[in-house]
Amino acid sequence: MQPTSCIMNTNSIEKQIEIKAPVARVWRALTDHVEFGKWFGAKMDSPFVVGKTTAGRILETDYSHIQLAATVVKMEAERLFSYTWHPYAVDKDVDYSKETPTLVEFTLSESKGGTLLTVKESGFDKIPAGRRDEAFRMHGQGWAAQLDNIKNHVS
Repeated sequence: MQPTSCIMNTNSIEKQIEIKAPVARVWRALTDHVEFGKWFGAKMDSPFVVGKTTAGRILETDYSHIQLAATVVKMEAERLFSYTWHPYAVDKDVDYSKETPTLVEFTLSESKGGTLLTVKESGFDKIPAGRRDEAFRMHGQGWAAQLDNIKNHVS
């Protein structure tokens, strides 16, 4: 099953995929910082902890200058993992810390085939107008690819 877009408007992106793996396995791939890095294409520096920021570096050569920083909002075991971050923060000459971050929410539920994983990123309307459309477009494409990545990682 390919990732499908459920909702796409100017403020949020929502995609989901069915993964042939138990919820516990998908949960571990999402919330263990080492496993997250493997499928996401990043090297995360520390574990995910509610209220804390976990930093990392993107491993893809063209984006290796990117410092990824995810501040964990919620971790409800095997159901919800969410964090805030600055989307498509790729220009090394821009200080994104002054922008309002978006919220990324992963929800998991059991399905006939294993696990239904949904990712929703919201808050794009608060991104500065000059970069909002590109961030939205790139993350729409990016989440489709990342859902395939996690599916391949756990399968």
